[in-house]
Amino acid sequence: SWRPASAEEGFEIVRRRLFQPLADPARFRDRDVVARAYADLYRSQAQEFPPECRESDYEKRLQAAYPIHPEVFDRLYTDWSTLVKFQRTRGVLRLMAAVIHSLWEKGDRNPLIQPAHIPIDDNRVQFELTRYLSDNWVPILEKDVDGPNSLPVKTDAEVPNLGRYAACRRVARTIYLGSAPITTAANRGLEDRRIKLGSVVPGESPSVFGDALRRLAAVATYLYQDGSRFWYDTQPTVTKLAEDRAEQLKRDPDKVVEELDRRLRQDLVKTGEFKRVHPLPGGTADVPDLPEARLVVLGSAQAWSKEPNCPAEAAAREIQSRCGSSPRLRQNSLVFLAPDKNRLQELDEAIRRYLAWKSILAEREKLDLSHHQVQQAEVQLASMDKTVALRVPETYQWLLFPTQDTPQSPTAWQAMRLTGSDPLAVRAGKKLLNDEQMVTRLAPTRLRMELDRVPLWRGNHVPVRQVVEDFFRYLYLPRLCDTGVLLDAIRSGFGLLTWEHDSFAWADSFDEAAERYRGLRGGDALSVGEDSAGLLVRPEVARQQLDREAPPPPAPLPPGPEPQDGGTKVVDPILPPRPPTPKAPRRFYGTVTLAPDRAGRDASKIADEVITHLAGLVGAKVTVTLEIEATIPDGAPEHLVRTVTENARTLKFTSQGFEME
Repeated sequence: SWRPASAEEGFEIVRRRLFQPLADPARFRDRDVVARAYADLYRSQAQEFPPECRESDYEKRLQAAYPIHPEVFDRLYTDWSTLVKFQRTRGVLRLMAAVIHSLWEKGDRNPLIQPAHIPIDDNRVQFELTRYLSDNWVPILEKDVDGPNSLPVKTDAEVPNLGRYAACRRVARTIYLGSAPITTAANRGLEDRRIKLGSVVPGESPSVFGDALRRLAAVATYLYQDGSRFWYDTQPTVTKLAEDRAEQLKRDPDKVVEELDRRLRQDLVKTGEFKRVHPLPGGTADVPDLPEARLVVLGSAQAWSKEPNCPAEAAAREIQSRCGSSPRLRQNSLVFLAPDKNRLQELDEAIRRYLAWKSILAEREKLDLSHHQVQQAEVQLASMDKTVALRVPETYQWLLFPTQDTPQSPTAWQAMRLTGSDPLAVRAGKKLLNDEQMVTRLAPTRLRMELDRVPLWRGNHVPVRQVVEDFFRYLYLPRLCDTGVLLDAIRSGFGLLTWEHDSFAWADSFDEAAERYRGLRGGDALSVGEDSAGLLVRPEVARQQLDREAPPPPAPLPPGPEPQDGGTKVVDPILPPRPPTPKAPRRFYGTVTLAPDRAGRDASKIADEVITHLAGLVGAKVTVTLEIEATIPDGAPEHLVRTVTENARTLKFTSQGFEME
């Protein structure tokens, strides 16, 4: 009886018909080296490949099938042979003849012919792989599998790490060879480990091909995924629908802006060192003029780039200079966060894809999605949600703020790149603090320095409210987190003992008619609030007034007159002498006998109740001597003598020893 040839028998049939026999011993050695390299790869990274590959028999299969990988025969004899028109031996020979001829013409240098190396873009090979299938497979091959304009080729070109190995193209070829003939089977597709088996060559990393597989599954129109299994089908996946909807959202940018606004507000709940955050203001009036440090997050239309007067800088200048129809007074209170122009397109694309998948899931019943398609949409939605969450901080990475060195110098805008994993506002606050572009604590000496440097004095004094206003108005002063920072510095300055040199004095008010300060004080602790109407006074001026108004010292009493006419002279009464102070004892001594079985406890108690009190006296010198005497009627054994002597020496006894009598 006749029976079809098996995959192992196919090795020999194909080799005899399509290759010259191996006669040179060097060729056998080359074959064994290649087989061993593949076997070592499968054993060293066993978790990446099917379990049978790590067995020694698989190395023998590699030798028997050389120079074709056994996986090619497994797919042809197991999957393609299920097609009615596909003849096991003749079909395999026709296909492999076309494959080998195409590879020979291209000068292919791969050690084995794997499923990933079958040149599906060759017309002869493509004909052999589609002649047994329906006609609609040809455009699918050209779009999603192999060809000059196919998705895998484009993806390899866009991602250098994948293009280096043509990873997407090789993965797509492997999936097609293992899934095209069994689209109607109950257990469709190939496992990811078997896809890597058909794609990876020794010396390459399987993780690269895993990345290529994930990228293709996310964007391919006809590539399906169910857990770890992948296959091509003639019906488009919901991926195509998602792509179409994402493309349509380009004509509806408001939805993208709305989603970006929602995510930014969610991220900016944590304000960090800022007292308030203004996300995506619609105009200058949306940012009030307040004395506190605030972060203004610009919209996607106001991206930052290195071009002069870019949209981000222009928008920041406008908000920083105006508040609605009025000029902005507190210009030293705003910092701006802007998106990067080059990253903005990636963020926009990710948000559109996220919204597309979200809309598909919302219409699952209307679209009559299968259970598998719903699962695919849920996986893709979760994936795009993570992608958007990562791209938002990658895009919003530029911190803009105005600087001015002196009152006479022009205003300059500085841009700093943000890094880290914290929320945006927290990240921005940390960056400003590290670069001393925002202050949460101000030393009174620093405040005095700024008062003298600018100067901020209005004559010989300056109102506290005016100082607060100056710090939030002028760019050449430190940018404060809030008014509390300045008030803390003022309170600390009043309490300095060196206030005449390092800080300032306080006055309740100034009497212009009398040219003196009311309630003038220096070096005293004071409570100063935001509504305080007091004055900071130059210390040298305050000292002059304090000295001028200090009460004169009392004059000495004049001597009394001499008595007249023999009168009695008044003399001071003579007080009786004070009794001498009794002398305090200068020495203490004490001796106590301790029970041997409670010596540790009693010694600790003596130390707490007696020694501690004596040692606590200033200048006291306390000496504690422990004297031990033991009488042993039967004599001490040798090991005890050795132990006690060694321990006493270790504890630094000044004298110790055993005696015979």
